[in-house]
Amino acid sequence: MVALIGRPNVGKSTLLNRLVGEKISIVSRRPQTTRHRILGIKTTDVGQIVYVDTPGLHAAQGRRLNRYLARLASGSVEGVDCVVLMIAASGWTPEDEDALALVRARQIPVVLVINKVDEVHDRRKLLPLTRDSAARMEFADIVPLSARTAENVDRFERAVLALLPEQAAAFPADQVTDKSVRFRAHETVREQICHLYGQEIPHVTAVEVTRFKHSKKRLDIECVIWAEREGQKAILIGKGGERLKQVGMRVRRVLEERHGGKANVRLWVKVRDRWSDDARAMQRFGFHDEPM
Repeated sequence: MVALIGRPNVGKSTLLNRLVGEKISIVSRRPQTTRHRILGIKTTDVGQIVYVDTPGLHAAQGRRLNRYLARLASGSVEGVDCVVLMIAASGWTPEDEDALALVRARQIPVVLVINKVDEVHDRRKLLPLTRDSAARMEFADIVPLSARTAENVDRFERAVLALLPEQAAAFPADQVTDKSVRFRAHETVREQICHLYGQEIPHVTAVEVTRFKHSKKRLDIECVIWAEREGQKAILIGKGGERLKQVGMRVRRVLEERHGGKANVRLWVKVRDRWSDDARAMQRFGFHDEPM
């Protein structure tokens, strides 16, 4: 089992999707897009690697939701065989340093991934970053790559596989994630909210699936999008309900393309004051390991 860790928006979910060859973890430019622990399973003739994608590492402060995500991220290095620490080709940040501190004391191999090399026009600039990184810790390997374009991802996979112990496969060869169709549909709604709204709205919304039915030819899903204030609800709905309709249309297109059948999507918006700081509300909305 291999943990993918790093600061928010460094490209962990993009890399996971690239590795398994399917979009199993939602992606956006918003921090905290990933709110749950997601397994990505890659099986080849050589072996099976189980990758763990978790929220970006950040300070455990503020709302209960922030503390929950920070705890989930820092706990991802427990019980794994290898850690992949990701930074961007633009260089080390204080958040990257925090992530490094988390893994430095662990007695497990750590591979450093320098992601987003496709954004570096002069590749010679990567050499000082690689040398600087090697001086910070004795990494098992340092791999510059681009999760977006797949550049050097094959070398990364070989490096990780060489560090893992031999053991029986934990999952069937055709399984790519531990998450259900229902969960992935739920996350698709969240992803479209992240894409369509401004900086604040994605952080203060939660999605609750209230009805779900899936067959080979049809998928029916009904969801409540929870906001924390009436003003946020108005923004989510939009004038004449147009913005909410746009979310629904986008979700439907994604689900129909993914499942190859018709999708019926119905969305509502409701308000629960400060749900992100309410343990009962968070459990209701799917954050099940949040203590009461």
